[in-house]
Amino acid sequence: MASFNRVILLGNLTRDPELRHIQSGTAVTDLGLAVNEKRKGPNGDWIEEVTFVDVTAWARNAEIASEYLTKGSPVLIEGRLKLDTWEKDGQKHSKLKVVCDQLRLVGSRGSSGGSGGDRSQGGSRPAQRGGGVSQQYNQSGPPDYVDDMPPREMSGGGGGDSGGDDIPF
Repeated sequence: MASFNRVILLGNLTRDPELRHIQSGTAVTDLGLAVNEKRKGPNGDWIEEVTFVDVTAWARNAEIASEYLTKGSPVLIEGRLKLDTWEKDGQKHSKLKVVCDQLRLVGSRGSSGGSGGDRSQGGSRPAQRGGGVSQQYNQSGPPDYVDDMPPREMSGGGGGDSGGDDIPF
């Protein structure tokens, strides 16, 4: 039987990330994430439900989280579910959490979601359209800036039945 273990969550941090290192020197941080859902109840009133999720980030993801995120920062997490089990005082305990494979900062550079000074310094990247920035970090390398929507390329002419219009439909 095939299986698939993938989780994508968008929410806000419930506490500041605390970076630590295990004996091998690998960075790790535990994040608390609050995911809000708004829905209409049976009587037509809006009900807001909050789900709290524990997330563990490793290596570069952990370092990025501790450097750029603070309590309340919006973040998109992609990862997998993991069940931790342990025994304490003769009682068995378990906890379901998310192991982060990819971390994406959400929001604009000027938003309050981040620490570590002005993030706009240190690069020659041109300004983003609309001021929005989405930064994606994964285990494979340095941070990349990712546009939410890349510009569409439209051919300027010779389009057979385009009739001279620049509208592609």
